[in-house]
Amino acid sequence: MPDLRRDPIVGRWVIIATERARRPSDMQRTAPAPQGGLCPFDPGNEGMTPREVYVAGRPPSAPPNAPGWKVRVVPNRFPALKIEGELDRQAEGIYDRMNGIGAHEVIVETPDHDRAMEDLTPAELTEVLFAFKARILDLRNDLRFKYILLFKNHGHLAGASLEHAHSQLIALPVVPRQVIEEIEGARRHFDLKERCIFCDIVGQERKERARLVLENDEFVVFAPWAPRSPFETWIMPKRHQSNYEAEPKERLALCAEALGSTLRRLGGALGKPAYNFMVHSNPLRDAQSPSYHWHIEVMPALTQVAGFEWGSGFHINPVPPEEAAEFLRKVPG
Repeated sequence: MPDLRRDPIVGRWVIIATERARRPSDMQRTAPAPQGGLCPFDPGNEGMTPREVYVAGRPPSAPPNAPGWKVRVVPNRFPALKIEGELDRQAEGIYDRMNGIGAHEVIVETPDHDRAMEDLTPAELTEVLFAFKARILDLRNDLRFKYILLFKNHGHLAGASLEHAHSQLIALPVVPRQVIEEIEGARRHFDLKERCIFCDIVGQERKERARLVLENDEFVVFAPWAPRSPFETWIMPKRHQSNYEAEPKERLALCAEALGSTLRRLGGALGKPAYNFMVHSNPLRDAQSPSYHWHIEVMPALTQVAGFEWGSGFHINPVPPEEAAEFLRKVPG
């Protein structure tokens, strides 16, 4: 059973994922060899994965866990957290722990093995983003879960272990400290100025345009004022919305348009780098917040975190966001 352990000094929770245990020698990072054999995410290999929990595109007359799908969601075969069991919160002296209860799912974005997310059409990418929403709406019915993080690791340097395009979600029994800090910072701004800080950022970036990469009717894409790494890029709705799962499909279609263009621009500018993206949203079952604003953060894997960053919490970024945005604006999306 995985373990959730709380750091008593800063309140940070750590997952001790015993199901994923490896020897220290296995932690050495080397470039992966080309994958051979059967891919569990390819059509026809559905029996190689756990049974699907969501599917889009398969005809209603077709049996489940069979080919014919466009997007497919399955439990992770090697989950960081397990869905079965009770939290069993305990104290061990001054330390706090609980069982590693949660959900860990894989969103297979396309049946085509050789297509990346940035290769998908806006309609295809919309179905992926709608699958994100559908899984949040389902998993929030489990009262053990407090937060769902949706994320993508693309490329070996970003932590991907399989080539086939996929995203992941992890449902957690606690709200991550980083999310709490973001929510509390937004709340302090709202208490002082009675405005959402994210809405203020959207307004300023659209006005100044120095860090703006692109915009459509509903979303803006920009390099944040204080990026942690080169070419960090945020995608944010123009209208205020704190909960990703509250977005209607027509607005998710415009988010898909913005996300696809962003990934293609980063690929064109940087030679198809590895990258991560994360969806930041309000905690599960929390009411709509006037101070928080959901968004997507895209992080190309161009630098490594070293001793100074680990020790200080500071990030060193050699590329000013204004230069990154100007470069991305010139790349076809």
